[in-house]
Amino acid sequence: MEFSNPLIVVSNMEKSKRFYYEVLGLEVIVDFGANVTLTGGIVLQTKDTWLTFINKQDSEIVFGGNAAELYFEEDDFDGFIQKMNSIEDINYLHPVVEHSWGQRVVRFYDPDKHIIEVGENMIMVVRRFLNSGLSIEETAIRMDVPVDYVKSCLE
Repeated sequence: MEFSNPLIVVSNMEKSKRFYYEVLGLEVIVDFGANVTLTGGIVLQTKDTWLTFINKQDSEIVFGGNAAELYFEEDDFDGFIQKMNSIEDINYLHPVVEHSWGQRVVRFYDPDKHIIEVGENMIMVVRRFLNSGLSIEETAIRMDVPVDYVKSCLE
């Protein structure tokens, strides 16, 4: 058994393809119209076809359940946030927050209210702490990770 792809249902395929390209830089790899595969392996499926696949009624598809997310990491987190600030109509779940381990993240919704999280790449978090003057050991303590993990981020 091998996991292949996450599939999310969308109400407007063109709007979703545009969103994922403009906001996250994902490109279309395969476009079958009602089913589209994007770089990174995310698959978009139209709501109408999905309903026929699962033999359900329109009212049984609920968007915005806040029960899952698509997670991305970004090396240039500050640049990404600047880009986000220039895009209109982003529906934020929350602004940039810094988790206790030091990683900065932002969460927002796609056009169908699927949660998207973009986090600072963990290697960049390690480098940010080291560049601020913390030692490897202090960075490990700050991030609540083993020293070996911090060292592995420097390789």
